[in-house]
Amino acid sequence: MSENTPVSSSPSGNELRRNRLLLGLGGVVGAAALVFGAYWFFYASHFVSTDNAYAAVEIAQVTPEVGGTISEVRVTDTQTVKKGDVLVVIDPTDARLALAQAEADLGRAIRRVRGYAANDSGLSAQIVAREADEKRAAAQLASAEADYERAVIDLKRREALSASGSVSGDELTRAQNAFAAAQANLDGARAAAAQARANRHTAIGSRDANAVLIVDATEETNPEVALARARRDQAALDLERTVIRAPVDGVIAKRQAQLGQRVQAGTPLLAVVPIQEMHVDANFKEVQLQDVRVGQPVTLRADIYGSSVTYRGTVEGFSGGSGAAFSAIPAQNATGNWIKVVQRLPVRIKLDPAELQANPLKVGLSMSVKIDTSRRS
Repeated sequence: MSENTPVSSSPSGNELRRNRLLLGLGGVVGAAALVFGAYWFFYASHFVSTDNAYAAVEIAQVTPEVGGTISEVRVTDTQTVKKGDVLVVIDPTDARLALAQAEADLGRAIRRVRGYAANDSGLSAQIVAREADEKRAAAQLASAEADYERAVIDLKRREALSASGSVSGDELTRAQNAFAAAQANLDGARAAAAQARANRHTAIGSRDANAVLIVDATEETNPEVALARARRDQAALDLERTVIRAPVDGVIAKRQAQLGQRVQAGTPLLAVVPIQEMHVDANFKEVQLQDVRVGQPVTLRADIYGSSVTYRGTVEGFSGGSGAAFSAIPAQNATGNWIKVVQRLPVRIKLDPAELQANPLKVGLSMSVKIDTSRRS
């Protein structure tokens, strides 16, 4: 080939194919990006998910309300119980004796109150008798006063006649003696009248003191009877509480009660886990919760069942603080070497009871949660 032969500038066939392939690949990538963008905008962006979620429930802690020695333990761990089933029995001997004593105290209180009512009638009669005594003493005092006045007149008359010799000395002496006797009788009558008045006031005071115990109250409502009845009812309740029953339906867990164990009120014996009321605590990052609202639908899967079982639930509520804020040792961020860490906020998910019954969960099982945030009302 000579040096003057022109070189062709048109692309070869391989270059054309390569360009077409690159264009096609770019178109596929662009279409895929467009499809993914549309998928994300119209569908995927309406969901938030996390696998930091766990099954939870409000566990019923069973503790005795009275102290005593355990005589029966009727359940074991993992056993299913119904509400009202007997779990533990405490020896009822002491409680029975306390109830018998309380019933005896109630009977004694009723009889004592009946005695108050009977005394009221007797004390009223005593007041009537003391009033009669006071009237009799007043009459005797009036008679003594009349005798005294007559003795005074007789003595003065005889003293006046004695100066002229018209009355003998013996008659004057008798008049003086009569005066002294009348004066003594008058003093005695006055003392008797005072005593009669005092006796009447004493009887009135006794009746008033007795009336305070029964005023504005019947035998049933009298405070003494009411107190004794309350103690009887408390003793009966303590006897009933020696039989400890399941507070809810559920599964027995953490059984610590042992036969013959001496327990006090409030000692933890066991727990009942109401698995039919299970919920899920999902710990979402704070940046995921912008569009999450109460009532939004949720789909869940449990690791124990895998992808073969799907639960449906709803957002029930949000925790009052992040997990870090409620931890045993909360983070102290007011330091010079502070580093921002994305926090997680527990979200409570309510589960469908029918699905729970078909596929029961246990406390603490791992869950995967996806919330549909398209509904924001």
